[in-house]
Amino acid sequence: MPTPLPSPETLADRKAQARAWFESLRDRICAAFETLEDDLASGPHAGLPPGRFERKAWDRPNHDGAEGGGGVMGIMKGRVFEKVGVSVSTVHGTFSPEFRGSITGAAGDGRFWASGISLVAHMRSPLVPAVHMNTRMLVTSQNWFGGGADLTPMFLEGLETEQDKAEFHAALKAACDAHCADYYARFKEWCDRYFFLPHRNEPRGVGGIFYDQLDSGDWAADFAFTQAVGEAFLDVYPRIVARRMHQFWNEAQREHQLVRRGRYVEFNLLHDRGTLFGLKTGGNIEAILMSLPPEVKWS
Repeated sequence: MPTPLPSPETLADRKAQARAWFESLRDRICAAFETLEDDLASGPHAGLPPGRFERKAWDRPNHDGAEGGGGVMGIMKGRVFEKVGVSVSTVHGTFSPEFRGSITGAAGDGRFWASGISLVAHMRSPLVPAVHMNTRMLVTSQNWFGGGADLTPMFLEGLETEQDKAEFHAALKAACDAHCADYYARFKEWCDRYFFLPHRNEPRGVGGIFYDQLDSGDWAADFAFTQAVGEAFLDVYPRIVARRMHQFWNEAQREHQLVRRGRYVEFNLLHDRGTLFGLKTGGNIEAILMSLPPEVKWS
C-alpha cells in the first residue's frame, strides 16, 4: 500500500530537507572533482590549467504559481574531466495528460514536485571510467525516492576494470547493506536490466545500483538510504579516478573511447527515463542533455 502523504507542514519540511541535501552533495562533489583537477601530475594534459566548474542558474516557466522552479547546472571541462555535469533542480507543476499515467501517483490531477541531483562525467583518459549518479525525491499523490549510480569503463574486460568494478560495487553494497539486507541484490539486478542497450544486446557498462519508487513507509529511513548512496559515490569514485588519471594512454585507446561513448549517447537518447522526464516537464534542455559527451564517434 502506498504511504499517505503527511500534513502540508511536514511535507514542506521534508521537501526542504531533501533539496538542501542535494545541493550540499553537489557542492562537495564539485569540490572533490576540482581537487582531482589540481592533483594531476602526469599524462598528455598535465600541462593544461586545472578545470573549474561554471554554474548557470535556470528558471522553469511559471504560470500563476502553478508551474515553476528551476535549478543550477554546473559544467566543468578540465584536464582530468573532459566534460562533467553536476546539476540540481527543484521543479513543480502538472504532468501532461498523456504523460501522467506513466508516473506513480500522478494519474489523478497530475500535480508533482521533484528535486534531485544528476551527474555524468566523461573523462579525458580512456583508462578512467565514465560515471553516472543521480538521486531524487518526487511527490505526486505519493512520495518516494529514486536514483543510483553506475560505472562505465571504456574497456569492459581486464584486471584494472575488474578492480574498479569491485571497488565501486563494494561501496554501493555497503550503503545498501546498512539499510536493508536485500537492497543490493535487488537494486544491482535492476541496474543491470535498466542500463542495457537492447538494440545492441549489450550492457552500457559494469553496473552499479538503480532504484525507483522507494517508499518503505518510513520516510526518514528512505531519505537516509538516499543520502548513503550519495556518500558512497562521493567516497569511491574520486578514489578510482585518482588511481587511474596519471596513467599514459595512446591514440588507439582514445579512438576506442570515442566509439564507446557512442553507446552512452544511444542509451540516453533512446532509453533513459530521466531524459524523458526532463523533456516532458519543461526542464532546461541544456541541463537535460548535459550527459552527452563532448566528442564521440560511431564505427
